[in-house]
Amino acid sequence: MGPALVAAAAYVDPGNVATNTAAGARYGYLLVWVVVGANLIAALLQFLSAKLGIVTGLSLPELLRERLSRRARIAYWLQAELVAMATDLAEIVGGALALNILFGLPVLAGALITTAVSLLVLGAGQRGGIRTFERVVVAMLLVVFTGFTAGLLIQPPPAGEVAAGLVPGLAGSESLLLAVGMLGATVMPHAIYAHSALASERRGRVPAARLPHLLRATRSDVAVALLAAGAVNLALLLLGAGALGGAQNVDSIQGVHAALGHTLGSPVALLFAVALLFSGFASTAVGSYAGAVIMGGLLRQQVPVLARRAVTALPAVVVLAAGVDPTVALIHSQVVLSFGIPFALIPLLVLTSRASVMGDSRNAPLTVVAATAACALIVALNVVLLVLTFT
Repeated sequence: MGPALVAAAAYVDPGNVATNTAAGARYGYLLVWVVVGANLIAALLQFLSAKLGIVTGLSLPELLRERLSRRARIAYWLQAELVAMATDLAEIVGGALALNILFGLPVLAGALITTAVSLLVLGAGQRGGIRTFERVVVAMLLVVFTGFTAGLLIQPPPAGEVAAGLVPGLAGSESLLLAVGMLGATVMPHAIYAHSALASERRGRVPAARLPHLLRATRSDVAVALLAAGAVNLALLLLGAGALGGAQNVDSIQGVHAALGHTLGSPVALLFAVALLFSGFASTAVGSYAGAVIMGGLLRQQVPVLARRAVTALPAVVVLAAGVDPTVALIHSQVVLSFGIPFALIPLLVLTSRASVMGDSRNAPLTVVAATAACALIVALNVVLLVLTFT
């Protein structure tokens, strides 16, 4: 147990916080089905990523390096690097906003502090090994889970309305756009790369006799991790529907924090801000790890952590230094992220379905059908999201 919990940090990043609270505040419990469906898709794809690493002993980028020409590897790495920068932007901005809420720090100073903390987490992982890195990230996730779900203890959601929200439905074009964004952001490309690497680094190439046992354990790992991440995202939507329904100015994270303080009290608002801070810390550390995995796997280039961290953090720092609205920066980072999703999902599906790669552990026909449908849906929704965003 452990690798899936680290990958799950990608599913509770600050971008998801903004999206899910906005969905609840605008449409109540209408989009509960979107959160649940998105989480089921994420669980399937994260299991395939972990299975790939366990069976082959290699990460997805390493397997792609063996199959791509030099020019294709470089092109693939460039798009993955661009996506890593966009991911980092959202996570660093989230940490900066949390520090601004908690301590009144300027967002630029908060961005630098968030970057520095992620370096400390990565450094701890380098010194203590992959298990130490996992434990630090999982501890952060516990803080995130506690902070984002605390408000439901003060104001529990009505069970009947939550159950009604499980029935798919929409309320006009704006709810469609929001649902597309929520489903399209289900899969973070860097979570796919990172999970395959965490699984392979933890075990190496596993003897065939041990594979059934480890794959069963991995299913449990993914189930627990995505259940926790799904509970957080659902809690954010339920908070938005209950505590923020009808509130004004909840389109920004600062507005959500202020509205929570007004409706549920300052302790809940404080826990929300602390959870947001640790969400930024955990997700940006995992994103940095994924960036190193991508570069090392595709190019066989090992760059010092400080240099790698500086490269992916630089766009976020520049954007905030230029005075761009943090919420606008979050939205645009999700658009860039959409471009990288097919490059992670399609190779994952193809490789895990090949007997030449996976042997007897290749995807069963039913899994192939389900994963193909999930990949096609996510890619199509991201294309729709891009078109709607630009038009």
